[in-house]
Amino acid sequence: MGREAMSFDIFICGVGGQGLVLLTNVLGRACLKSGLKAITGEMYGLSQRSGSVSVHMRIGGDAYSPLIPTGGADALVALEAIEALRHIEFLKKGGLALVNKRVIHPPVETAQLIRDRNRKYFGLDEVVSRIRKWTERVAVIDAFGIAREAGNPNVENAVFLGCLSALKGLPLDPDKVKESIAEAVPKGTVEQNLKAFEAGMAKASEALCRHGVCRG
Repeated sequence: MGREAMSFDIFICGVGGQGLVLLTNVLGRACLKSGLKAITGEMYGLSQRSGSVSVHMRIGGDAYSPLIPTGGADALVALEAIEALRHIEFLKKGGLALVNKRVIHPPVETAQLIRDRNRKYFGLDEVVSRIRKWTERVAVIDAFGIAREAGNPNVENAVFLGCLSALKGLPLDPDKVKESIAEAVPKGTVEQNLKAFEAGMAKASEALCRHGVCRG
């Protein structure tokens, strides 16, 4: 079966409030504009209380189940760093991990530190070190910093839409993604979201080209 008929599978994860559902909706719109089949499976934890949220997104002709099999994702997109470790088994060995620099510590970890003052928070370096045992293709993106520079710290999801659009394997035209952002986000935030998209795409291109997976 040719690659053109195969699905491109993205596992997206983060915590409640980071806009994963909007991110997925934008990708779905872009697929519709491009005549591409796309199916999703969404998993919600305590999404209104910074709980774990994850989305399986499959783009392409041979995608039938909404769930990506273990070890089947071409790319793992983590809007929160620790969530990348929680779901790393969905990524193919040697696949691409796009990981936000931002770490949002779960309440249970904070509770442990209160009981034991000698403990330390689990940090970004530890996250990346463990991910690299699974794949060397790791790109860490300061999405929160980029979003703030774009004028709105709440547009981290648009930053990652830009990151994904810099990926050679994504079968979507970046312009279709931009059109979909403009249609999906609140009207007063379109400029900020598009600015975040462009900055995310530029920043990710640097990292992805080092791994040989950028659009070039």
